[in-house]
Amino acid sequence: MSEKYDIAIIGGGPGGYVAAIRAAQLGRNVVVIEANHLGGICLNWGCIPTKALLRSAEIYHLMNHGSDYGIKAKDVSFDFKKIIQRSRDVSKQLADGVTHLLKKNKVNVVDGYGTLNGKNSIIVRQSSDKKSKIIAEIEADHIILATGARARSLPGLEPDGKLIWDYKTAMTPDSLPKSLLVVGSGAIGIEFANFYHALGVDVTVVEVVDRIMPVEDEEISAMAQKRFESAGIKIKTGTTVSAIKKGKNNITATLKKDEKSEEQKFDRAIMAVGIVPNSENIGLETVNVTLDRGHIVTDKWCMTSEEGIYALGDVAGAPWLAHKASHEGIVCVEKIAGKGDVHPMKKENIPGCTYSNPQVASVGLTEKQAQEQGHSIKVGRFPFIGNGKAIALGEPEGLVKTIFDKNTGELLGAHMIGAEVTELIQGFVIGKTMEATEEDFIHSIFPHPTLSEMMHESVLDAFGRAIHF
Repeated sequence: MSEKYDIAIIGGGPGGYVAAIRAAQLGRNVVVIEANHLGGICLNWGCIPTKALLRSAEIYHLMNHGSDYGIKAKDVSFDFKKIIQRSRDVSKQLADGVTHLLKKNKVNVVDGYGTLNGKNSIIVRQSSDKKSKIIAEIEADHIILATGARARSLPGLEPDGKLIWDYKTAMTPDSLPKSLLVVGSGAIGIEFANFYHALGVDVTVVEVVDRIMPVEDEEISAMAQKRFESAGIKIKTGTTVSAIKKGKNNITATLKKDEKSEEQKFDRAIMAVGIVPNSENIGLETVNVTLDRGHIVTDKWCMTSEEGIYALGDVAGAPWLAHKASHEGIVCVEKIAGKGDVHPMKKENIPGCTYSNPQVASVGLTEKQAQEQGHSIKVGRFPFIGNGKAIALGEPEGLVKTIFDKNTGELLGAHMIGAEVTELIQGFVIGKTMEATEEDFIHSIFPHPTLSEMMHESVLDAFGRAIHF
């Protein structure tokens, strides 16, 4: 017999499990079907373990520069296997926490591979093989698809787990390579490049467009490239990897730029060229759901073209961020539950963060985007060198940039590079969510001495009132 639920969710990542908990809080009977790991890619193989790795690299870097702070440290070294193990332990701790939260909220969890079998039905099998054993049949009034995405691979450059790595292999290698090719300069590629470079690996980043971190403001992107290159990371923009030849324990990559090609040897390569939505083999052919380049098309409430079927997170399109998925999950189930104060998500208010050295964070429109959309703008900038806390931390390089509508004072975008900006950006996110104007920021009192004072000064600068620069 089928088990019956108010809401069934396929996928237990940051979109699925958050939606399940919120639905349970609203009194709904909920089940989550998860084929691999609760917490999804983010918790197990993405956001969380990479931050653990980067923290180890940061500490190692600081210890090697202890003399800058009056600290003496001799023979500083690292245990690579322990760095990897710590990362896995952090992920496991949080995955166990998700299991506890779902149990606490009385959400049923089914371990298996869920596929739609019509509008209100799900078949759960042991694996994605349609011939595998059926372990559950579920009926639900509402079904949420939160199946996530996987790393994209390019023809001829497919990861093999040995010489060409995907993100999973890059987080759990057996040993440290001497040289590394990183293909792609988005957040994933840049974070891996910074991690391995900090541990002494000779890193080269290849990006097909004319600048790294192409979703960021051009000024911030240029500053990031300058900082990475000055640290010793090699960067090749406007360049493609047209072929990779595998040797016994290394690769030879053909790098092409402006019709000119060169061959270069590396120990290993990491592919970081985007994602592919997990929309195949989940039974979409049994319902009336529209796809756009593999992503499930939804409205502002995460509903698909089939009533009662919803999709959220990476499978439903950009931006491919865990916090976007979690917020969509809450919006989706609150709308299902009939709450009267539900607000649709505004994608322009979703922050993006890259945990490199230096960090990069942003929200809203870039300067170029604001101009292209017809805004008359005021732009404010404040450098880290003008901030007392930044100098005290030994982090005097960076920038806070703000973009305002000249006529209305609306904050259109904020872009940062420097120490701890991934923690600072939320101040501007709150401002955008509350539709704050420059007056709200100007009249806010920022504590001293903090890095956050630069946010205030950047706003002041946009309107010709900066004090400390």
